[in-house]
Amino acid sequence: MANRIGESCEQLSAVADAVLYEGYLLYPYRRSSAKNRVRWQFGVLLPRNWVERDGPVTPGISGSADSWYQQTECLLRVHGDAAAVRVRVRYLQMQHKQVEAADGDGRHRPVESLRTADGVTRLSFEEAVPRETELVLPLAELLRGGRTVPVSAPAGAEYEPLPSGAGRTVRRRREVRAATTVAAEPLGPGLYRLRVRTENTGDATDPQALRGAVLGQALLATHTLLAGEAVEFVSLIDPPAALAGHVAGCRNAFTFPVLGGAPPASADGDGATSAFLLSAPIILPDHPQVAPESPGDLHDAAEIDEILTLRTMLLTDEEKAEARATDPRAARIVDRVETMPQEVLARLHGTIRSMAPAQAPDSGRPAWWQEHGDDGLSPTTDTVPVGGVLVGGGSRVRLRPRGRGADAQDMFLEGRTAQVAAVFHDVDGSVHLAVTVDDDPAAELHGWYGRFHYFRPEELEPLGTAGAPHPPGPPRPQAPRPARPADRPERGRSDARA
Repeated sequence: MANRIGESCEQLSAVADAVLYEGYLLYPYRRSSAKNRVRWQFGVLLPRNWVERDGPVTPGISGSADSWYQQTECLLRVHGDAAAVRVRVRYLQMQHKQVEAADGDGRHRPVESLRTADGVTRLSFEEAVPRETELVLPLAELLRGGRTVPVSAPAGAEYEPLPSGAGRTVRRRREVRAATTVAAEPLGPGLYRLRVRTENTGDATDPQALRGAVLGQALLATHTLLAGEAVEFVSLIDPPAALAGHVAGCRNAFTFPVLGGAPPASADGDGATSAFLLSAPIILPDHPQVAPESPGDLHDAAEIDEILTLRTMLLTDEEKAEARATDPRAARIVDRVETMPQEVLARLHGTIRSMAPAQAPDSGRPAWWQEHGDDGLSPTTDTVPVGGVLVGGGSRVRLRPRGRGADAQDMFLEGRTAQVAAVFHDVDGSVHLAVTVDDDPAAELHGWYGRFHYFRPEELEPLGTAGAPHPPGPPRPQAPRPARPADRPERGRSDARA
């Protein structure tokens, strides 16, 4: 897999590395920052006796929930007798960096910070070491019950003397015990369900200890890369219609698998498949990729590179010095930002991924950029026909996200009922309806602030009969509002699409 992932699928390799270090350190990259004191939020597999001290965990695909195991299930199409699956399990092992000052009698005492004679400040901090285990398993073996292999990491310690005998830096790691089981079951001719389950097999010394005390025994940012010989993986987001039932039978826990590698040049065909798959604790779309304009990891992939870069540039010299002393990765970020060429920074400002011909405006209506281009449009009262029913503000609908190209988060709203808040006509001529989900406990708050999910008309199923939309619900109770109330929906803001 090293060659195939590293050379033939660089995009997947970059995404996997981003997953591994997502949230490792956040801007402003200083140890003293409050958000860098609560870390390790994704793919954390802790000892079972600690996780279940108050009862069994509830399975779900969210990788932000602590668990003692992680399970991936996906569909596998086989195209030859010599089929084999390549599995790579990756995670971080926590490493405590302790700065110790010399006492002068050959002994050392732990300190939080130490300034040495070279003018550099050393800080104690929690680092991490990447770990990975790779397996190559013939399909025949997987069908005979599979294989279980250890994916553990040993305990260890390293000692680094500081200049002029000022002290030393000690890096210590606790043992992490874990195992991965890979197996498969036949579903039909040339079709199999593959299961990869990774478990923390260690025991916490004190099951009642605080989370921070047992993180040293945990697998952090755990995720799985899959490839193979004479095999292809079926998308769980956009499966072929004939395999939708089998996809529904896949059970993924604390992770979600998506197709990897470059997206296909054409979306023609029934469903999506790929020779690569990434199962991550962070929900991603099929064929995720890091923007080619990004010059390096900032450990916050949900943020905009340009914003983080500019803000890092504005750190004071003292703040940059603390960031450099916090962690070598933070030091590399600060150094990269300070030496970034202007042309690299300019590329972060934005780019156009695709070009499409502009649609001609409707007869009698000016183009959107011309004066009076939006005359006659009223998002809260406009309607649009959906299946012979006029749908507008106040209409109740059932959500039916389209199978191909739908946002990954929209897929989780399949079949849920919602209320339409507004109808928006986009500048490209398309129409989107803003909705709030009925069983969302924050639905009223989202409506108040103008934060909606957005769907195309063909992704909605009217729940009313043909005719006028349902009247809006009763007025919201009066309550103090913030300084900037949202009396109308905000364009471009959505909980469903970034």
